[in-house]
Amino acid sequence: MVPAHLWLPKAHVEAPTAGSVILAGILLKLGGYGFLRVSLPFFPEANAYFTPLVYLMSIIAIIYTSLTTLQQTDLKRVIAYSSVNHMGFVTLGLFTLNLQGIEGSILLMISHGIVSGALFLCIGLLYDRHHTREIGYYGGIVYLMPVYSTIFFFFIMANISLPGTSSFPGEFMVLLGAFQSNTTVCVFAMTGVILGCAYSL
Repeated sequence: MVPAHLWLPKAHVEAPTAGSVILAGILLKLGGYGFLRVSLPFFPEANAYFTPLVYLMSIIAIIYTSLTTLQQTDLKRVIAYSSVNHMGFVTLGLFTLNLQGIEGSILLMISHGIVSGALFLCIGLLYDRHHTREIGYYGGIVYLMPVYSTIFFFFIMANISLPGTSSFPGEFMVLLGAFQSNTTVCVFAMTGVILGCAYSL
């Protein structure tokens, strides 16, 4: 969540590629898993009481980190901030307290573990060859590495949650659950989806 998210971009930038993959694929999901296995079943009244606060923090996480990601020039930082964005969707879905939102959060956690891990592997491959992660350095890479660029582009589209990719069902179900629970929250979350397309492209 946004007040306690500042460690993540720094950890991703400093970690080696394998560390970033494990961090994105496993460690980031522990919070959502804790909500799912402990908070939701054991404390239903507290969940209902704190739902507006979690909605607010999730919306701030989705929109604020999207705007922050637009300013980044380091490829690892872009993926790290987009991970904070996706975890905002996960907490939003978990606290809709309906079936669509919770199932969508689970699907989105699984998909994000695969997609962000693949993106960190792609960036690690570039860093091993060129020893920089600055986006401006890699203009025109599609002419030099067409197969790599196609694979990288596919995972970027999966990060956007393009229909047909693994992230789409999870994100769509989260938004569907949010719409059933609170329409205003769903509208703000959709703004985050549009900003996510902007920083990914």
